[in-house]
Amino acid sequence: MQEKSIQKPYIIGVTGCSGSGKTFFLKCFLEHFKKNEITLISQDDYYIPANTKTKEENRLHNFDLPTSIDRDHFYQDIKSLIQGNKVYKEEYRFNNPALEPRILEINPAPILIVEGLFIFHYEEINALLDHRIFIHADEKIALQRRIKRDFEERGYGKEDVLYKWNEHVVPAFNEYLLPHKKQSDQVIENNTDDTENISIIAQHISAYLRQSFF
Repeated sequence: MQEKSIQKPYIIGVTGCSGSGKTFFLKCFLEHFKKNEITLISQDDYYIPANTKTKEENRLHNFDLPTSIDRDHFYQDIKSLIQGNKVYKEEYRFNNPALEPRILEINPAPILIVEGLFIFHYEEINALLDHRIFIHADEKIALQRRIKRDFEERGYGKEDVLYKWNEHVVPAFNEYLLPHKKQSDQVIENNTDDTENISIIAQHISAYLRQSFF
């Protein structure tokens, strides 16, 4: 990682397959900074509403395509943060009517984390990144994590999860994420539930950034 001018935020891109452990890594990473030192913008909050999509024969929408994201809005909000402006965005709640969406206030900061499945695939966003982190897990392990998450947090049945995994998630990963793994600055293999290992990696990266910017 190269040290950047304090006038422009240092931009870190974090991507990885579904079930790779991105959320836990980011949680550990952010804990090492004060709120005014770092900010996070997530691709997940830029999904195009499901009611604008065409359903497949089984009535499911495919959210694992680059076209499922409001790409221009996402890019413009990242640029706005780079320019030192606040961004306001309604939180995406994964089509769960029981969850009331919040209005997110995203503040500019010296370190900007951009997170999402397609951030390396979107050329205009990839070009903004100073450091690229790819979090990876073997398919069987990632699937078990996905089943647990989607059932507990999003209320999806196992049959729906398995269909999406085989028809949406894996094809999208192979086409839009995996080709960028080799070009990433850092690859984190996360095939165990050893949270200490991820915590240590997050601590090492954050320590370097704290030394460089603060």
